[in-house]
Amino acid sequence: MEVCRRSPQPKASQNFAATLDAAQREPVRIQRHERDIAVLISAEEYNRLHRDRWSEFNRLSAIAAEQAKANGMTEEILTRILAD
Repeated sequence: MEVCRRSPQPKASQNFAATLDAAQREPVRIQRHERDIAVLISAEEYNRLHRDRWSEFNRLSAIAAEQAKANGMTEEILTRILAD
C-alpha cells in the first residue's frame, strides 16, 4: 500500500516551501476538487524511478532480442524488414 500525503492545490500553493519539504520525505498528491492532478516527489526519487525505468527497458529489450534470435531473426532479415 502506497503511503502518500494529500494536499489541496490552493493549500499546496500557499505553503509551497512546506509542500516541497514534505515531498523530500514522501510523495505529495496535489488535488483540485478532490481529484489528484499531480504528484510531487523528491529529485532523488525521480532519479531512481528514471534510472529503474531504463533498466527495465533494457532488460525487456534483451529478452525480446533473445526470443527473436531463437525464432530465426537475423540482422539481415531485420535490415530487410526495416527497409520496406
